[in-house]
Amino acid sequence: MNKRMREIQSLITAKTAEAKSFMEGENKDIVKANAILDEVDALQKEFETEERMLKASKAAIPSEPVVTPAPEPEVDSIKAFADAARHGFKAAMNEASPVDGGYTVPVDISTRINKLKENHFSLRGYIAHETVSTNTGSRTYQTRAQQTGFTQVGEGGKIGEVAGPKFSRIDYTIKKYAGYMPVTNELLADSDAAIASVITQWIAGESVATENAQILAKINSVEATAIKDLKDIKKAINVTLSAFRGGITIYTNDDGVQYLDTLEDKNGRPLLSPDPTKPMELRLTVGPRSIPVVQIPNEVLASVDTKIPFIIGDLKEFMTEFDRAQLSIMQSTTAAVTGFNAFEEDMTLFRGIMRADFVIKDEKAIVRGELTVSA
Repeated sequence: MNKRMREIQSLITAKTAEAKSFMEGENKDIVKANAILDEVDALQKEFETEERMLKASKAAIPSEPVVTPAPEPEVDSIKAFADAARHGFKAAMNEASPVDGGYTVPVDISTRINKLKENHFSLRGYIAHETVSTNTGSRTYQTRAQQTGFTQVGEGGKIGEVAGPKFSRIDYTIKKYAGYMPVTNELLADSDAAIASVITQWIAGESVATENAQILAKINSVEATAIKDLKDIKKAINVTLSAFRGGITIYTNDDGVQYLDTLEDKNGRPLLSPDPTKPMELRLTVGPRSIPVVQIPNEVLASVDTKIPFIIGDLKEFMTEFDRAQLSIMQSTTAAVTGFNAFEEDMTLFRGIMRADFVIKDEKAIVRGELTVSA
């Protein structure tokens, strides 16, 4: 199985779970479930095509004597992870080097965590992202500037100087984000899968919540602009953000989508509609343009009083997450925190740590709007 086949397989698993979620509970949505299953069918066909191409390419290679190396002993990642958890992660392990540093989440467990993170709404995919190997650093960007052009010069006249490009620099300093979770010692004595499931679920949820909170904090640092109606949204798109027109998206919460869903053109047609090529995504018709709309759950992006948040613009141009890529776990059976004593209650405390920095690149790349509606 090649890299693309593994990616497709992961997508099929995630999409199938998403379709299933629309068929559970009282508020079933058969249309959405079927739309997602159509995507699963397309992915399955792509997987089969990739598989045929892989077999064909192998068949085309001339047969030559092959020296088969001695097989390396297989390592059960779940068992190794659970054993390390039971014994306090005392083994010195690191994704880059087996003998370096404290215990770091193994690659395959990291993959499981990333798959779990897909089940939560994450803003991470909408901003720029860069993995770094140092704790501090800087990046230089050319700033947008209005060019005035050359001036007319007569024969033998003196040529004037033109303004050159301007640059700005942003610095990052990796920060540590951490939290702890108590686990009963009975669970630690239980199956390997149970231990791995509890810890990876916790890490995935906390990691997404941390990133969402930090991204929204940067967005909320931008001065708010009052939005009264669709005309103000159009002005933000057509005038304020004209330099970013190629990457403009509207981000709003459930309340905001409900508001947009009430808008109609002069012929009574809704302005908000599914993307014909991607039925699970929404687009808003703004004059001659169709702008993507991302729906953020109210639990992540809340309305305050009667003000509905609207983030309009290009988040990838607005900010970057610098990721130190060191997600680690430690544990203790004797630690005590406020109101909790692991030793006294016969439990184990697990502590997860992630390291990153969230930096604004260009504040002008977004408009943070607030739509005031009646209660």
